[in-house]
Amino acid sequence: MRNQSGPSPLHGTTRPLRPAPRTLACLAAAPDTLRDADDRVLAIRASEGDEEAFALLVRRHSSRLLALAQYLLGNRADAEDAVQDAFLSAWRRLPDFRHTSSFGTWMYRIVTNCCLNALRNRPQPLSLDAVPEPPAVDADSSPPRMAETRAAAAALMRALLEIGPELRVCWVLRELHGLHYEEIALVVGTTEQTVRGRLFRARRALMEAMRPWR
Repeated sequence: MRNQSGPSPLHGTTRPLRPAPRTLACLAAAPDTLRDADDRVLAIRASEGDEEAFALLVRRHSSRLLALAQYLLGNRADAEDAVQDAFLSAWRRLPDFRHTSSFGTWMYRIVTNCCLNALRNRPQPLSLDAVPEPPAVDADSSPPRMAETRAAAAALMRALLEIGPELRVCWVLRELHGLHYEEIALVVGTTEQTVRGRLFRARRALMEAMRPWR
């Protein structure tokens, strides 16, 4: 497990970093008494050192964050590394989390920053052969229909990897995760107007790429 020692993705701080939790793998279970608590309560408890509260936050948010990272990075191994790094960073920075946004939005931003940093540090351009597994199709569909659906899904994923990361993250957050423009602006650290512009360019590029599938 790698260490994260940079400044908080949302707030600069000189606070010494807290030790990592026992390991994210060891935080798989949370007691029944915490399962009905909302994210804000859990985040406050986690900021005070409650690893079980943090375990539940990890369980609640890891699948959607992994999906985001996989679409941004193009392969599951890198996505898992990014999400793990993001949760470690969140654990260490929770005492400085001011709750001006939801915990989920805060985590989207940390994961996005981890992914964008990983893309910047890649020695070679992203391979279009390393695309995420297409989503499952309806088991009741006919074989030709299933094959066509999978091929279209793979084409969309390849098209996503061909547009710039800044466009890609806005499109994924809006179209696949359902975030509002204001939330996306918070995640990517820009204005709503800029988000709208990026979404327009992303949609136009994807529509052109998917024209053969209409």
